[in-house]
This record gives sequence, C-alpha cells and structure tokens, in this order.
Amino acid sequence: MKTCKRHLALAVAALGAAFVAASGPAIGDEDALLIESRNVVAGFAAEMQTALQDAMAAGGPVAAIAVCKDVAPGIAERMSAETGATVGRTSLRLRNPANTPTEWQRDVLEDFDNGASDEFFERTGNNGTRYMKAIKTGALCLNCHGTVLAPDVRRQLDGAYPDDQARGYYLDDIRGAFLVVWPDAGS
Repeated sequence: MKTCKRHLALAVAALGAAFVAASGPAIGDEDALLIESRNVVAGFAAEMQTALQDAMAAGGPVAAIAVCKDVAPGIAERMSAETGATVGRTSLRLRNPANTPTEWQRDVLEDFDNGASDEFFERTGNNGTRYMKAIKTGALCLNCHGTVLAPDVRRQLDGAYPDDQARGYYLDDIRGAFLVVWPDAGS
C-alpha cells in the first residue's frame, strides 16, 4: 500500500510539473521557471538538431553552416517572442560576435569548461531568473567546429565568419551554452 501511495504521489507531482511547463512559468515558483527554462532549451536544441540534419542531408556541412548562421538566430528570436524570455546562445570561443557573453555568462561558461556543472539557474532582482545549459560538441558539430575541416567548409566559414574562434573542438567538449533569461516582474 505504501508503494502504491508513493507512486501516486510521484505521478501527481509529474502531472503538476507537466501542467506548469505547458502553461508557462509562474512568477515566484523557482521550480516552475527552472522546468520552463529546460523546456525552452530542449525545444531550441531539438529544432536546431532537425534543421542541421536536414541541411546535412540536402547539401552536407557547407549547407549546415547557414543553419547556425541564419536559422538559429531566428529560432531564438521566435522563442523569445513566444515566451517573454530572452533566448539565445553564447560561447567563450565565438563564431558570431552577436553571441558575445555578458560578464555573468562568461563566468558560467568558465565554470562549464572547468567541469563544475553543465547547468546554471539563479534568481535575479524581482522574480527574474537566469538559466544556461552547456552545449556539448556532438559528432555532427565536428564537421564545422572540429580540428579537421574539409576545404570547402573552411572556405565557407572563413567567408561567413572572418574572426571565427569556434574551431578545434573535440567530441564532448563544451562548445558554448543555450541561455534563457526571464525578466524581473514589472520590467
């Protein structure tokens, strides 16, 4: 009987978390904002992965460059508008200067690089929050971010990003982070 009640309690808790995540963040409820931030990042990552795989299938790594350059900022902009949070990506080794980290983001990225964690969440001001989730370099990423790049990929990257620093990664290296910043209440 105890086990049955425990499973019921866990199921009710899971349903509650799913409802909060589906209905958006509730100001003042840190767990709800953390869950919503994770959901936003998961959605962003899934859209990026699908777009990258489609581009790779259609035109190889050179075609995939346009996904990170043009599609990803559009996804972030749309998700920001839909959620009311600021959604984006950043890195210590930039490809796109528009993704330059702020001071607090730089500190978190350095912690990620040092292996302290792969996720960050904190409250700010009047019920705002800041969330970051590390982006690990996957096998697909190595085509454009790895140590050995095909000549056509290198040419395309050199043209699109003259000051590119986002090369030389190995599998599972922390390449950057997704970020979700919920504004302070009344902002």
